[in-house]
Amino acid sequence: MFTRGNRLNRGASRWYARRAHIEAFVLLALIALAAWTVTLASAGPDSMRLVYATGKIVPIPASVPHEAGDMVDSRIVPDLRWLAARYPIYVTDGYSGPLPDGEHVGCDNCHVKGSDHYNGVAVDLVPLHGGTICDASWKPITRLALWAEPEQNKPIPPFRWVGYNGDEGHGCGNHLHLSWNHAPAARYALAEWVETFPTGETEEAGKPRHKKAPQPKPPPPGPEGGVSVFQSGGLSPRGD
Repeated sequence: MFTRGNRLNRGASRWYARRAHIEAFVLLALIALAAWTVTLASAGPDSMRLVYATGKIVPIPASVPHEAGDMVDSRIVPDLRWLAARYPIYVTDGYSGPLPDGEHVGCDNCHVKGSDHYNGVAVDLVPLHGGTICDASWKPITRLALWAEPEQNKPIPPFRWVGYNGDEGHGCGNHLHLSWNHAPAARYALAEWVETFPTGETEEAGKPRHKKAPQPKPPPPGPEGGVSVFQSGGLSPRGD
């Protein structure tokens, strides 16, 4: 026979069970919302553009953490700023080659033949506060690599080649290589065009982001990366 106390206990148990289900549902919803928020925060621009403006090899700005003296094609600087604002990156190498004054910059001997580093449209990245061990500090770099190349050897625009896990001399604990799509160009020459994010840094309000132009020539065949050479003794790591 059930007493009034039994009925109360059963009612309380059902209430606690319902409450547990509600709390579990709310927790799952919060987790999903957090994941969605992170996805939005790390999502990239939804369109690209070809930049035909004349490029120039320039120092990487202070807003993008980098090794002293690193330089790149000026047309990818806005993209680097965009990336640095969203990921804790540190550039270990950009353009590798001679400058008009005869000075040489970059890590010339640690890149493969035909590397995009020789055209200033590639960078090597490591965590801003990381080291040479694949630990938690590399998680943002891994997220960036997976965003740039969701499937191995199938990078998304504007990237031409992404070197990370699965690519020799690259990966977590080593470095991430990003190359931008560009017109064919000789070694140490600037490409006729470079594909970039429409970040708006060089555009006037109200003007279309996409420039109408003849069908561009296909970019040079990939992949083109290089072999990373990490130095010890307190020096910053050098990449491909």
